[in-house]
Amino acid sequence: MGAMQPWHWIVLLVVILLLFGSTRLPGLAKSVGQSMKIFRKEMKDLRDDDKDTDGTAAAPGGATSGTTGTTGTGTTGSSGQVPGIVENRDRDIPKA
Repeated sequence: MGAMQPWHWIVLLVVILLLFGSTRLPGLAKSVGQSMKIFRKEMKDLRDDDKDTDGTAAAPGGATSGTTGTTGTGTTGSSGQVPGIVENRDRDIPKA
C-alpha cells in the first residue's frame, strides 16, 4: 500500500495536465530548471567562500581577505547593512 503503482502515476499526470494545461507546463518546467541552476550556483559559491575563509587570516580591518560583501547573496556590505533593506530614515512616511 506504500509504493505508488504505475496507474497512480498516470492518474497524477492526468490531474496535473488538467490543472495546468499543456501550454503552461513547458514554462513551469523552464522556470523550475532556472531556479535549480541558480540554487546550485549559489551553493557552489558558498562552498568556495567557506574554503577561502578557512585557510586565510583576518585582515587588519577585521574583514577576511578576498571577500568584498557586495555579492547581494545575503551578505552585509561595507556599511554593515543587509542589501535590499530600507531603513526608516530613508522613507517618506510622516511621523505621527
